[in-house]
Amino acid sequence: MAKVSAQDLGSQPIGKILIKQAVPASIGILVMSLNILVDTIFVGHWIGSTAIAAINVVLPVSFFIAALGMAIGIGGSSIISRALGANSKDKALKTFGNQITLTLLLTITLVAVGLYFADAIILSFGGKGAIFEPAKIYYTIVLYGVPFLALSMMGNTVIRAEGKPKFAMYAMMIPSVSNLLLDYIFINVLGYGMEGAAWATSISYILCFIFIIWFFVSKHSELKIKPSHFGLNPAIVSEISSLGFVTLARQAVVSVTYLFMNNILFNLGGEISVTAYAIVGRMLMFAMFPVLGITQGFLPIAGFNYGAQNYDRVRESINKAIIYATILSTCIFLVLMVFPEAITRMFTTDLDVIQQTPNDMRWVFAATPIIAIQLIGAAYFQSIGKAIPALLLTLTRQGFFFIPLILILPQFYGELGVWISFPISDVLSTIVTAYFLNREVKTTLINQPV
Repeated sequence: MAKVSAQDLGSQPIGKILIKQAVPASIGILVMSLNILVDTIFVGHWIGSTAIAAINVVLPVSFFIAALGMAIGIGGSSIISRALGANSKDKALKTFGNQITLTLLLTITLVAVGLYFADAIILSFGGKGAIFEPAKIYYTIVLYGVPFLALSMMGNTVIRAEGKPKFAMYAMMIPSVSNLLLDYIFINVLGYGMEGAAWATSISYILCFIFIIWFFVSKHSELKIKPSHFGLNPAIVSEISSLGFVTLARQAVVSVTYLFMNNILFNLGGEISVTAYAIVGRMLMFAMFPVLGITQGFLPIAGFNYGAQNYDRVRESINKAIIYATILSTCIFLVLMVFPEAITRMFTTDLDVIQQTPNDMRWVFAATPIIAIQLIGAAYFQSIGKAIPALLLTLTRQGFFFIPLILILPQFYGELGVWISFPISDVLSTIVTAYFLNREVKTTLINQPV
C-alpha cells in the first residue's frame, strides 16, 4: 500500500486519496466487525443464545465509556487535520497532548462509577431474568479493559488525521484477531465460559493500546509530543469538547436506544426478541463496514482541504464519498434482503430465534441504500469544525426520529412497530440531512473566495 502523508490530502486526486483513506479504514472496520460477529457466533454456539443477549446488554455501557475516547479523538482530529492543512504544527501537537489527558481523566472516572453501580446499570439496560448473571460476569471484566479501548480509539483517529490510514487499519486489526484467538483458547479449550469471553475482549484492548503507543513513538508519526503538551489548554479543550460532543452524543443516543430496545422487546417477546435484536445489531455493525470506511476516509480529506481553503476539493470529496458509499450500501441491501435466514443460522441453532430474526432483519435494513447522504452529511460538518449542525444532524436518525417512533408505534402495531421504526427514521433523517448539506454547499463552499 502506497505511503500517504498529510500533505497528500490536499494534492492527490480526490478519488484516489479517498480510496487510499477509505480502503484501510474499511478493512480495519471489517476486521473489527468480523471480530464482533465471530465472537457472537462463538458465544452463541459454545455458551448459548442467552449469552448473546447478555453481551448485547453490556455493549452499550462499555461502548459509551470507550466512545469518550473516540469523541475526544474525532473532535481533536478535526482540529489536527485543519491545523496541519494550515501549517500550524504547534497547535496540532498541543491538541494531541490534550486529547490524551482528557481521555485518561474521563474514562477512568466513568469506569469507577460503572463498576460501583453495576447491578442497577445491568438491570436498566435489559439484563433481566436468565440474562442477568452472564451479563454481570461479562460487564465487570470488560470494564477493566475499557480505558485501554478508549485510548486506542482516540489514538486511531489521530493516526488517520496524520494521513496514515494503513497504521490505523493495523490498530483496528490487532484487537480483532487477538480476541478471536483468545476466545477459542479461553472458551472452547479451557472452558471458561463468559469469563473467558470477557477476558479475551479486555486483553485484546490492551494489545491494541500497546500498538498505538508504538506508532506514536516510532518514526512513522509526525506528532512528537512533549510533557508540556499534556497540560490542558482551555481554548483547545473547548474546541475538542464541542466537536467531540457530536460523537459522544451519538453514542449516548445509541446506548439509550439499546436501553429502550432491550426493555421494549423483552416485554413484547421475551428473551427470543432480545436475542434477535442482538443478532441484527451485530449485522448493523458488520454489514456497514465499507460505508463507514468511506465516511472515515472522507473526514481528514474534507478537514484538511477546508483548513487549506481548497473549497473545490471539499465539494468534490463530498460528492464522491456519497456516490461511493451509496453504491456500497445498495450492494449490502441486496445481500441482506436475499440471505437473512442463512445469516441468522450462523449465530444460533435456536429454532425460535431462526424463525423470527430474518423478517426483523429485512425491516431494519430496508432503507440502507439511501443512508450514505445522512452519514456523509453529518461527517462533513464535524470535519470542518461546525459542531452545532454536526450534532443536530447526527442526532436526527436515532434521537429525533427513532426513539420517539419505538415508543409510539409498538402501541399500535406491537413488536412490528419496533422494527418498522428503523426504515422510517432512516428516510426522515436522510431528507433532513440532504436539505442542510445542499444549503451548506451552496452558501459556503460555492460562495467562499478561493
